[in-house]
Amino acid sequence: MRIANLDDRLVLLCDGGALDVHTASGGRFGPDPQSAFDDWPAFLQWARGAQGQARPFDDADLGAPVPRPRQIFAIGLNYVRHAHESNLPIPEQPMVFTKFQSAVTGPSGRIALTGDTVDWEVELVAVIGTPAHRVDVTQAWDHVAGLTVGQDLSDRTVQTAGSPPQFSMGKSFPGFAPIGPALVTIEEFADPDDLRVSTDLNGVTVQDSRTSDLVFSVPELIAYLSSIVTLLPGDLIFTGTPEGVGLGRTPPSYLVDGDTIVTTIEGIGSMRHDMYVPEHLNQPHSLSGKGAS
Repeated sequence: MRIANLDDRLVLLCDGGALDVHTASGGRFGPDPQSAFDDWPAFLQWARGAQGQARPFDDADLGAPVPRPRQIFAIGLNYVRHAHESNLPIPEQPMVFTKFQSAVTGPSGRIALTGDTVDWEVELVAVIGTPAHRVDVTQAWDHVAGLTVGQDLSDRTVQTAGSPPQFSMGKSFPGFAPIGPALVTIEEFADPDDLRVSTDLNGVTVQDSRTSDLVFSVPELIAYLSSIVTLLPGDLIFTGTPEGVGLGRTPPSYLVDGDTIVTTIEGIGSMRHDMYVPEHLNQPHSLSGKGAS
């Protein structure tokens, strides 16, 4: 099942196009894409048998499938080869930081660069469907609504400023948490623990890996996070990025005005974003640092 946000309305995507949930359910479920998480089990049960008139749509009209998550967790150094390229040890427990809700945007459009050290990071994003607290790893997938594509865009200068650095601000500028194009439920995947993830920059593949290289799998992340906090329906978990980030190159390479990045995950789809420099680029920081996540 593919669940999406079309023109700010909750829809199911199918072969014939998009089925409007509010209309097809006779008003049982609201039109707001976020409302699917008000009672995820009931919504999922209805959606599996949903019927109605699907309409064609333009991919450009798709928004973030989870537009207003209450909590966004992100995991650093969670691919073995990414830790190696960063010259850092493989973490013994998940390295957790946050991205803020105002950074969330949809699967296409323009994103403003904030300086000359903005980096790309393809990430599988797990979306929580039912509350999770102290969940055993063997039952963690039961709490997942589905998976979507994410980019953990990162202003490395802001991210690595200070001692110790605080990652969250450098990863939370407007548009720095694009997700989409749809939320795909777990039964759609032959193996949700082994999906190809990639980033193309101006038509050249710069990241190409598989989620089987994760240090901590989705179930392990949910078990760890829920041992401390309560995960809420609609929460996002950015599960980490593989090798191939700009910071790990020699010399480092970052996004510039006019660049186009295409972010793809097997079984979910692709996002496409164009980078631009605002006319009056405001750079309140003149900081520097080292590191990646």
